[in-house]
Amino acid sequence: MTIMSSLHTFLKYLRLIHLYTGVFIAPALLFFAFTGALQTLSLHETTRGSSYRPPAWAVMLGQIHKKQTPIVPVRKPLPPDKQADKGTQEKAQSFSTGSAEALKPTGEVAPISHNPLPLKCFFLLVSIGLFVSTLSGLYMSYKYIRNRRLITVILLGGIIFPVLLTVF
Repeated sequence: MTIMSSLHTFLKYLRLIHLYTGVFIAPALLFFAFTGALQTLSLHETTRGSSYRPPAWAVMLGQIHKKQTPIVPVRKPLPPDKQADKGTQEKAQSFSTGSAEALKPTGEVAPISHNPLPLKCFFLLVSIGLFVSTLSGLYMSYKYIRNRRLITVILLGGIIFPVLLTVF
């Protein structure tokens, strides 16, 4: 056996490992791309001062993405007197640190507020790109391989295995 033929054999097996591994983890990549986009847009949680209530499925998927459990902890509402105290403290804190020239107790200049919109747009684009790229990889795995049954079994394994781990 020559060096070229052994290298060719090695690359052939490496491509198969890449194919089978990619097909197996594709459902998880699709899940994380989708739930990451939901989280980037804050569609999985209620924000303070908003009347938006996320759907239960978005909350659960976000919880699985962040904490690897479908169980969402129940937050206890603050008593009315605590809410008033907290609101007063937040207003006082935002008033004291509102300007860039405001000094902290240590004498440091307070940081300038950051606009998160450009970074959110970038991460949303990354989520969409990952989702589309994974779908195109799955398409190519079916288009250019002869053993479609094996690819289907591996793909189903990539769907069923994490669902079983989540349920049990």
